[in-house]
Formats: sequence, structure tokens, C-alpha cells
Amino acid sequence: MTAELTRGQNLPLPRARLEIRVSAGTPIVAGATLGDENGTVQGVEWVAHPGRPTLPGLEVSRQAAADHRLAVDLEAVPDAVHRVSVLLALPAGGTGPARFGAVAAPFVAVTGLDGDEVAGYTITGLEAESAVVALELYRRQGAWKVRAVGQGYAGGLAELLTDQNLPQAHELAGNIQDAVAGGLARSVPAPPAPPARTADGNRSRQTAAPAHGEDHGAAAPQGVTGPVPPASPYGPPGVPDPQTPGVPGQHGTQQPYSGGPGDSGTAGRSAAGDSGTAGRSAAPAGGPIDYSHPRRQNAAPPPPPPAVPPAAPGQPARPVAGDATGWSMEERLYNQVWGMFEDLARTTAAYRSAVDFADSRMEKELDRVLSDPRGRIGGQGDAAREAARARHAQLVSQAQEVLDRDVAQLAAEAEVVEPALPAAYARWDNPVWHAYRVPMEMPMALRLGDLHLPESPRISIPLLVRLPLERGLWIDSGRATSLDGSFADAHEIRRLGLETAVAHAARLLAVHPAGEFTVHVIDPAGSGTQALAPLVRTGVLAAPPAAGAAGTADVLARLTQRVDLVQMALRGGAPDALPPGLDTSQQLLIVNDFPHGFDDRAVNQLRYLADEGPAVGVHLMMVADREDSAGYGPLLDPLWRSLLRLTPVADDHLADPWVGHAWTYEPSLVPPGSQVLQQVLTQVAAARRPWDR
Repeated sequence: MTAELTRGQNLPLPRARLEIRVSAGTPIVAGATLGDENGTVQGVEWVAHPGRPTLPGLEVSRQAAADHRLAVDLEAVPDAVHRVSVLLALPAGGTGPARFGAVAAPFVAVTGLDGDEVAGYTITGLEAESAVVALELYRRQGAWKVRAVGQGYAGGLAELLTDQNLPQAHELAGNIQDAVAGGLARSVPAPPAPPARTADGNRSRQTAAPAHGEDHGAAAPQGVTGPVPPASPYGPPGVPDPQTPGVPGQHGTQQPYSGGPGDSGTAGRSAAGDSGTAGRSAAPAGGPIDYSHPRRQNAAPPPPPPAVPPAAPGQPARPVAGDATGWSMEERLYNQVWGMFEDLARTTAAYRSAVDFADSRMEKELDRVLSDPRGRIGGQGDAAREAARARHAQLVSQAQEVLDRDVAQLAAEAEVVEPALPAAYARWDNPVWHAYRVPMEMPMALRLGDLHLPESPRISIPLLVRLPLERGLWIDSGRATSLDGSFADAHEIRRLGLETAVAHAARLLAVHPAGEFTVHVIDPAGSGTQALAPLVRTGVLAAPPAAGAAGTADVLARLTQRVDLVQMALRGGAPDALPPGLDTSQQLLIVNDFPHGFDDRAVNQLRYLADEGPAVGVHLMMVADREDSAGYGPLLDPLWRSLLRLTPVADDHLADPWVGHAWTYEPSLVPPGSQVLQQVLTQVAAARRPWDR
């Protein structure tokens, strides 16, 4: 459970390897100092900042940004260090705000490597201060704790560092601000040409207001009058970023519930961030190639594999799998996939915004021509209309060129990343499944399908959700209309819905260690016998699928009792006092053909499992048509809202958390005729047998 700290409050830290995540309403500088028993910073070598981002056990961001992730390993800090102070400061000398009182209150969260939030602190009460000590991690009697500090300094970084007894405080503060202002600490160097291009090591994580009207905040290109359209996240400066509201759930859509890098534990707290505009850097003469992704570096990237061939002169650097921050290759790939997800969302938002702007501008120009009686007839009016259409075509063409360039870059990255994904992230047709072995530990995420946009159908973004599941899954087997407008057969949709559930359940079983994941099935009418055959034949189920009202009631009663027992043990502070023989593994209940076979008591138990089960390791996967349960009225509305809705056929019902695009979701299914599912489940069953004795 997350602890919301107030100023001065402390909390023991449950682990040594942590992340400190910062969300602010404007680009800020994040750093940290190491202090001894008295809190004294011994020298500049004890300060981590954008110009020197790594110290033993500590890594900070390399540039000012609205969101930061600081990596901390308390077991790796020197023995002389007894205090780690997290510092935040506003960049000096820029066009941004000069005091924290003019921006939204920063939020700082301490999380585990799995994204679970340990403690959060909203830094309130700041006015004229331009630097603040947000948190401190301190060692007390051999154990580490976190304290909410919130001490601000109107004199900026210099005053803050002076207060920590650093002799070179003013000199170091100036160096930090110069590094941020001049780009010396950027992880991606600026390309030599064109001169106007700048480099920014942080990917944009902005959520801005819509840009309408006559002024978009940038000068118009030569030969184009009026405002200019927004550019893509990869585009050159001089054209603003997409100004699209980040409102989830529009078009009847639903956000994927698992946050990606930078939003886990802080969803909804991020405000407008800075926007990078770097392209791939060219190789300096005689120097090494920079393989880093242009906008996805908050910390030092992993070294590129030496086997990657260099790019041709004047061409972008070749993409590399795992080109993101993280403690392991698995985490780097996870962060890279979510980075690609965000990049595609933002570049598409830029394109759509540019086209909307061009349409609006042409309409205004045509209205202006028609409002003048002299322009309605004669050659003058025709010339004005042709000029308006030509300017519209020019703007749309420019936007399309930028989109095509960005999509090509992301497609090249996807071609490298997809084959490198581990089994938990890979499609069923990936060769990694042919070398499958039962894992020794649970992965950090799981692939549930693919997402793509109509502007870039050749790029499929894996839909990765964090493990353990935070919400149940609802496979909607209702009457569906395919994307081409045709209606799918109701019986076929129900069959596909259960096959999709079986594929998801098999993947969950495959990515968990032996004996740590158990699957139960309720099939009251026995209508899913054929689709459930892979799970039944291989023996991976805890018991045969429950049939009839009696079987349904028995399974629900056992799982409800398990939730009650675990909750009582946790609330009583005695998690080891569970009854002997209680299965403590993660539990998944697949429910087919709901509400057939469910009485009122069973429906209430199902709602209870959906609400309370995920916190204690009991998860739901419903295969149901909501219309079949319409007789219950609004009673079941909370149940459907608590589940992540997926479909057995392609459907555009999911929205990204940045700009709210409606993404087309396609489930991750086993290719027809493939035996990979049978082979994987056979290995899972063989590994489970010693645990079932």
C-alpha cells in the first residue's frame, strides 16, 4: 500500500534497489547528493547531476525534463554515505518559470523496480524558491528510511548546496546550470547540420492544450503566411510539437491499464513536459558511432552490441534492441516498447493536428474570399481559391513527409526489437517459443496483443501489461462489427472469445515458475469443450472445468474463502499463519458463458473476487457478452468497469495515455496449425507435477 507522506514524515524502505520518480508541471533539473553521518557533502564528487549523472549506487537524468526516473541501489553506495538527498531545481536563465510557486506542485514517488509505489510526497507550500530538497534516504541503525523534506531555497542550487556544507557550492551550481542550458549533458549529441537543429536527450512526455487560433507560438516558414502546423516528436525545431489534449477514453475508448515508463505509480500527475527534437547523430570523423535512440535517454544507455554494423555516412544510426534505461535487458526492452508506443502516438498526433490546421486554414481563406462580393466572380476569386487549395496541399504534404520519415524510423526499430523480445513479450510465432523452458522467476510484463493506428498499419506495438495483473480481463464475446463494416457470426465470436482466453491463460502459465500460477475454469453449460481442449489435455488446470450451478458455486466458494483468509492474515500482520495446504500461488479464474449457471449469490461472489482478488493474487478472466446480463441492470456496471476489455477480433476501443488516440487492438493468438501451444503447455504440465504431489 502506498504511503502518502507529509513534510517531515519518514518511512522504512522495504528494499535496497529503488526508483525515485519525479513529476512536475515544467522542465526541472533533478540531482542527488551523498552525505556522511552529519549530512555533509564531502566534495563535488559526491553530487550526481546532469553533467555527472552516475555515482556508485545512484543514477540521475541527464537533462531538464518534466518527468524523471532516478535509479538508486542503496547496497552499492559507499559505506561512508549515510544520506542520499534528492534535489530539484528550475533551470536558470531560460524562458521558463523562475520560482516553484508559479508551477504545479512537484510530486515525488519512491517505487520498487516493479513499479509498485512505496511512498509518495507532493511538495506544497513553495513560493519564491527555485531549488528544493524533495526527499532524503538516510541510514539509521543499519536500516534505510525515506523522509519527506520539502526544504526550498530562494537562492537556487547555490544556496541549497551551501546549506549542505559543500565548499564549491556556487561553482558547481553554475556548472550544472550551464550544462543544462548549453546541452553539455545531453545523451545524444547534436548533428553537425543543419545548424538550427538542437539535441535533447529526453523524450517528450508532454500533455498540452489544443492549439487553435492564429498563433501557434512559432514563426511561419518562408513563403507561408499565418500560423504553422505542429511538427512530429522527431521533427526539426521552429515548428511546435503536437498540441493535442491527453484525454483518455475518447471515442468510447479505454486506456490500457498498465503504465509504461514514467507513469507507473504517478499516472495522472504529470503535467506539460519538455519536448526533444533530436535526430540520429552522425558519426564524427574517426570516432565511434552513437547508437542511442534520439529521444529515449534519461540515463546512460547500455553499450551497443559490437556486432551491429555501422550506418552509412550521412544515414541515421541503426536501431538497437534494448536501447532504453533499465537494470536488465528485459526492463530495457519493456521501456523501449513503451517508448515506441509513445513516439508513434505523438508523431501521429502531430500529423493529425497539422492536417486539421490545414483544413481549418483553407476553410477560413475560402470564407474570406466568398465574403467579398468582388471575389465571387471573375478571375480574381478563382485565383484566390486555387491559392488556398495549393497552400492546403503544401501543408498536408509537409505533414505527410514528416509522418512517413518518423514511421520509417519506428518501423526499422520495430524490426530489430521484435525478434529480440523474450517469450513473455513475444508473439506466438516468434522462434523464441521453440526454445521455451519453464522460467525460474516471473517476468515484469506480459503481451496481450498488438496495437496499431490507421496512419501506420505496418507498425504493431506490443500491448504489454505489468505482472502481477492489477485488473481482471474481460474478453468481450458480444456481437461485433469488424473494421470493414461486416457483422461477425455470434457463435463464431463466442468461440473466438474463448480461444483468445485460452491463449492468454496459456501465456500466463508459461511465464510463471512451476507451481506459482494456477488456473480454474467455470464452463456451466459445457459449451467451451473444444476451445478448452489444450488446457484440459495437457493437464495444466487445477481441476476439470466446473459445470452446472453446483460446480460454479463450489469453485467460487473456494476462491472467495482463499481471498478472505489471505486478507485476514495480511491485516493481522501474520502472513505466515495461513492454514496448511492452502495454495498460495497466483490464481486465475476463467468464466465462460456468463451469466449462465450463476444465481444471485454467485454473481455477488464474482463481484467480490473482481474487487478484492487482485490484491491477494486472485484474478478474473471473463468471456462474456454484456448484453446477456442486461437483466441485472446497473448492478453489474462496476464489474465491467473494473475489468480491462479485450476483443477476440480487431477493434479500436483502446486509448493511449498521452493523447487519447483510438488504437486498433488485435489479440495475440496462436497461428492456425501451429503446435507451439501444445508444446509449451506440455512442458508447463511436466514442471508442475512435482508441485502437485
